[in-house]
Amino acid sequence: MRSPHPASVRPPRRHLLALALALAPATTMAQDAAPTPEQIAERLRIVERRLGIAPVDGAAPDGLAELDRRLRAVEQGLDERDRQQAVAASQPAPAPKPQPEITLAADKGASIRSADGKVQLKLGALVQADHRVFIDDDERPQNDTFLWRRIRPTLEGSWGELVGFRITPEFAGDSASIVDAYVDLKFSPAATVRAGKVKGPVGLERLQGGGAIALVERGFPTELAPNRDLGVQLHGALAQSRVNYVVGVYNGAPDGRDSPTSNPDGEFEFAGRLLFEPWKGSDGALSGLGFGIGASTGDKQGAGNSFLPRYRTQGQATFFSYLGTVVADGEHTRWSPHAYWYAGPVGLLGEYIRSKQEVVDTATAARASLDHSAWSLSGRWVVTGEKASHRGVKPHRPFAPGADGGWGAFELVARYGELDVDDAAFPLFASPSASASEASAWALGLNWYPTGHLKLAASYGHTSFTGGGPGDADRQDEKTFFTRAQFAF
Repeated sequence: MRSPHPASVRPPRRHLLALALALAPATTMAQDAAPTPEQIAERLRIVERRLGIAPVDGAAPDGLAELDRRLRAVEQGLDERDRQQAVAASQPAPAPKPQPEITLAADKGASIRSADGKVQLKLGALVQADHRVFIDDDERPQNDTFLWRRIRPTLEGSWGELVGFRITPEFAGDSASIVDAYVDLKFSPAATVRAGKVKGPVGLERLQGGGAIALVERGFPTELAPNRDLGVQLHGALAQSRVNYVVGVYNGAPDGRDSPTSNPDGEFEFAGRLLFEPWKGSDGALSGLGFGIGASTGDKQGAGNSFLPRYRTQGQATFFSYLGTVVADGEHTRWSPHAYWYAGPVGLLGEYIRSKQEVVDTATAARASLDHSAWSLSGRWVVTGEKASHRGVKPHRPFAPGADGGWGAFELVARYGELDVDDAAFPLFASPSASASEASAWALGLNWYPTGHLKLAASYGHTSFTGGGPGDADRQDEKTFFTRAQFAF
């Protein structure tokens, strides 16, 4: 029997009717028994636009056959979208791409670390504002003053696993200068090559950070140790960091001063240091004990502050200097045994140093090898119970207003020391009426650490002299009262 409908007008497929019913508005279905082909075509165009399927240009009118073709295209698009979503769902989620890490902490400053962790930059600072008062200084008056003692921003970091660096300018004083500027090649913890401007490896308190020293100013041994010098050194830690060493070659700095920016006499100085901490990391009372020795040797040939020292008191007043006709002319050697011990809230630091320099008085042709020495012992006690350390004090309960706030940490500090000038220096190389042959000093202080990056210090110092006054008299005693506000991170 023949079909009652020709092929060209066969009824729509079931899915076409289902789509028509789904696309038709509810109101239309309620009013009409079935949607018209025009309504189905309009709703289909909306679906095509949402799926991004553009109608074919020049397509046949929207008869049932054309609607059926377009519906098949929609079905295929939906099937492909479902397949892609299923494949994506079966794949593990991609790991988030690492991003650079930026950190800003109150006690550690600002740092930037690259996404792979191989490049890191740290920004730090040390700022010290002092008020200085000199008491009973009628014979040698000094100005009471406010001053900036240190203004030192620091940029340091690493560039890959091999290269490290540090740059520290100084903005206190009348002109800017560079305090530290060096590059490290970090081959291993046991071997790092450092080149640039660094602290000389001889003095113990000299190597301590300026923000961590016990009193407002350092003691007498620092006056005989070199400060910062230009050169190349090899340093590292051995035996699980229980042995530290430094050995290097430098331009050569006078006692207590920086070296010139260049090497004016063409001579070099060799220096080194060994520090032992045999009980480091243990739970015993000796875990905070360290002891060692530093030394330097080299020739110096020249006159002036780049070659010969001027020794100062703890109030930073010069009490010994050479005559203007005296020049350095030969070997200069130093050696300095030193030690520290920190146990709970108590700490001790002691050092001894000798500095021997060959000199010539150009006016008389007199020659001598002058041997000067100094020593000091300082102690600190954190009365609030925090741990004393070589790097300062961190309060358990930082100061904060209110009932729940703490008071920070309080520390009592004391020091005694002496500096002895070679008696052979007088009167051929130094004036006995202008320079003292010996100085002894003691100081007491109180430090308050409201937070880990803020320190308020006050200290009283008393220095007495042998010689250095008019005739055969002794120089007038120096009495100082210094206060300091320090911000560091």
